[in-house]
Amino acid sequence: MEANRPVALVGDELLLDDLLRLAAAAGCELDRVPDAAALRTRWKTAPAVLLDEWGAFECGLLDLPRRTGVYLVSTGTPSPAVWPTAVALGLDRVVELPAAEHWLAGALADLAEGPPSTDGRVVVLLGGRGGAGASVLAAAVGQAVLTSGSQGLLIDCDPLGGGLDLTLGTEATEGPRWPELHLTGGRVAASALHAALPGRTAKHGRLTVLSCAREGHGPEPDAVAAVVEAGRRAGETVICDLPRHLTDAARAALDRADLAVLVVPAEVRAGVAAKRVAHHITERGVTIALVVRTPGPTGLHPKEIATALGLPLLTTMRPEPGLVTALDRGNFPHNTRGPLAKTAKTILTALHAT
Repeated sequence: MEANRPVALVGDELLLDDLLRLAAAAGCELDRVPDAAALRTRWKTAPAVLLDEWGAFECGLLDLPRRTGVYLVSTGTPSPAVWPTAVALGLDRVVELPAAEHWLAGALADLAEGPPSTDGRVVVLLGGRGGAGASVLAAAVGQAVLTSGSQGLLIDCDPLGGGLDLTLGTEATEGPRWPELHLTGGRVAASALHAALPGRTAKHGRLTVLSCAREGHGPEPDAVAAVVEAGRRAGETVICDLPRHLTDAARAALDRADLAVLVVPAEVRAGVAAKRVAHHITERGVTIALVVRTPGPTGLHPKEIATALGLPLLTTMRPEPGLVTALDRGNFPHNTRGPLAKTAKTILTALHAT
């Protein structure tokens, strides 16, 4: 047993099974002790103590000192007889299951993950028109996180986009996509996502990919929110590929974004289409930056696009040599000096400046 694990003294076996299930779902290891004498050695050091009524009475017999982080768990209203003992132990909260399952799972996940990081950032990418290249650029931002030696989470929120795994050339990699994840919301640990989902590693970096599939349903809003928040709490860079026509799931990601990047080809029609997309982004209060793909067919200057949209121009991006052929062959570009990689690095710089 390790001192950083919460400990449980619970005599009700069915209740204990529920606690072990919640702890496993939260990515937290829960230690069970058989009696109060065994709990005494963990009483001061365990980050949390879970007791049922029997456990509370057992602890009361040892006259243990008061401490914080003591929770009385039950499947109904505790009997009045347990209150004096529970208060003497320093009871923080009564956790009635199943009503308080969500709260308890979150508390256990907090213990497993440690204090939330303030370094996590979320960026979403959208195309100003169809075929603007936002999905490819989202994958390039994920690749840039990986090659920098950082931790990233690449989330596909466009169920009609063909799948980001196909863009990355990792469609044969085993692991769940959105339809197989069976995540309905609540709290999820980033470590659990990294363990379950396919990804890539390089040096000290890791990019975990949650892609849509060619068949099946797309992500639900609560599930997207849970995954995005998991990455942020862990201090990682979360990259979301969103459809132009914002679904509820896409809005869940957008509302949690630190930066939205709108990708627009240097074309008049693309600029007109992008204006409506930009409106939907700005009305949700998200900081937005513009990436203009050049050259345009009529020589339209990127600053003219930015002025027409009323958006700050983050950067321009020229065509990536051989991109279409590489993607068709399942070879996502790894050229760290190409237009895609340079634009991705510019986006990351802007993101971490927010």
